[in-house]
Amino acid sequence: MSKPVVLMLGAYPEWDVAPMEQAYDLRKLWLVADKDAFLAEAAPLARAIATRGDLGASAALIDRCPRLEIVACYGVGVDAIDRDRARARGVRVTSTPDVLTDDVAHLAFALILAHLRKVIDGDAHVRSGAWRAGPLPLGASLRGKRLGILGFGRIGRAIARRAEGFGVTIAYSDIKPAAGVSHAHYSSAVELAAASDILVASVSGGEATRGIVNAAVLEALGPNGLFVNVARGSVVDEAALIDALAKKRIGGAALDVFVNEPNPDHRLLAFDQVIVQPHQSSGTVETRKAMGKLVRENLEAHFAGRPLPTPVI
Repeated sequence: MSKPVVLMLGAYPEWDVAPMEQAYDLRKLWLVADKDAFLAEAAPLARAIATRGDLGASAALIDRCPRLEIVACYGVGVDAIDRDRARARGVRVTSTPDVLTDDVAHLAFALILAHLRKVIDGDAHVRSGAWRAGPLPLGASLRGKRLGILGFGRIGRAIARRAEGFGVTIAYSDIKPAAGVSHAHYSSAVELAAASDILVASVSGGEATRGIVNAAVLEALGPNGLFVNVARGSVVDEAALIDALAKKRIGGAALDVFVNEPNPDHRLLAFDQVIVQPHQSSGTVETRKAMGKLVRENLEAHFAGRPLPTPVI
């Protein structure tokens, strides 16, 4: 019996690729120069697409695959997958929730602490020899700060649980108040920002949240406020963020995601009060192995006719 053809849109770690090659006929799109010619041959055969959150699967790609049955996403964000088209075609969609929640929450705090405690500046201060000439300027304590969490799903709740140990005041904004949660709920991002010293974006991407952190939100956060993004670059109006930073209408930003990855706006990189990371909030060996395992389990379940472990559609 021939192996099911799986169209892979981008690289996975080798620890995932090796077992997938045993089970499937993998067609690796990212390795070829002439992608259109490659798809002309591979797409009609593909029964599955293996993608990543940053790559998604467009309606046009889904339509090029007449035998397509499932899109398995390596990542929790599925905003780049055209779910309406998948649903209309009867194509299943899966993601890898939960297994990355803790590490994303941990990076959010790594970014917060790195900014407040001048971790990156401190490293440079020692390496450059500037310490011999005098101490590093004082940073700020996290204790006593007001933390606003924009998006109170799995990751937002994990951030809140960790925040309790730091002695901060916690508030959040989501579509509706969360059951069994005592933290203050705000109905809008502007209201949440006005009540926060630190605003962390952990909201899902997609059209519904595009540019939700806009000029009004940043103005409400204020000149001492810190904006942290571990969500999607699309949730921020980057032009407004750059303007707010340039005019010091906010105190700083710590960003793991950008609108144009992996080529972020160069103006963001010029600010001393900005810390940047290469979209690596889930970037630990343990989490990436768990994510890949879940992708494989979803594919295995589908082709075996079993219920999908983590369906989106």
